[in-house]
Amino acid sequence: MDFNAPRLFLDQPLAEGALCRLDRDRTSYLANVLRLKAGDDVLVFNGRDGEWLSRIEPDGRRTLALRLIRQLRAQEGGPDILYLFAPLKRARLDYMVQKATELGVATLQPVMTERTNAERVNLERMRANVVEAAEQCGILRIPAVLEPLKLPMALAALPAGQPLVFCDEAADLADPVAALAGLASGPVAVLIGPEGGFSATERAMLLSRADTIRLSLGPRIMRADTAAVAALALVNAVAGDWRAPR
Repeated sequence: MDFNAPRLFLDQPLAEGALCRLDRDRTSYLANVLRLKAGDDVLVFNGRDGEWLSRIEPDGRRTLALRLIRQLRAQEGGPDILYLFAPLKRARLDYMVQKATELGVATLQPVMTERTNAERVNLERMRANVVEAAEQCGILRIPAVLEPLKLPMALAALPAGQPLVFCDEAADLADPVAALAGLASGPVAVLIGPEGGFSATERAMLLSRADTIRLSLGPRIMRADTAAVAALALVNAVAGDWRAPR
C-alpha cells in the first residue's frame, strides 16, 4: 500500500481500461489542491471493486478523467460491526465518524435517545467524513450510514441472537476483555450513549435484552467520542480482525 500516492473515492464501476469522468469539484481537487496534471497517477476505489491504478487524462476544457490501468488490491471486507451511537455536536461527530471508519465498522446507525443533545443529523456530512477517512487511511470498505432511529426502534431492528455490546458506566469494573470473552467472530452491535447517559427506562430496556453484554470502559468517565474508540478497539481485539487467526 502506497500511503504517499494520491487516493480518490469514485462512486463509479471500476474495470480495466474504463474511463472515469470527473465532475468539476473532483477536477478542482486534483488540479488545484493536489496540483496534479494529465499523465499523473491516482489510486481510486469505490468500496466494491478494490483499488485501481489510474492515470489522469484531459476531458474537455474544464474537467479531467481517469483511465483505469490495473487493479492493485482486490476488494476486502472487515469485521461485521454495527455501530449504534447517540449523535454529538458537529466537530465531535465528525471525529467519531472518522475514527469508527478507521476502526473498520460496517455500518453507522445514529440512535436518538432521551438525552441526545443533537437535534438533527447531517447524513451527507457523515458520509463525506466516512469517505475522507477511507481515502486517507487506505481503507477499501465504505461503511453504510443509516437514517437515525429512536432507541426502541434500533433495538427492535437487531436480529434475534445478535450480541449487543452496551457500554455502561454503571457496570461493575472488570476486565473488559473477559467481559467480551463470549463474543465469537460474526455480527455484533456496539452501542455508545449520549453525554448524559441513558435514562433509567432506556437502561432497563437494554438490560432486558437477552443478548446484551454490559461493558465497563474503566474507572474514568469518557466523552462519547473517546468511548467509541475504546469500545471499538476492544471489540476488534476480541472478535474483530485484530486478533490472530486461530
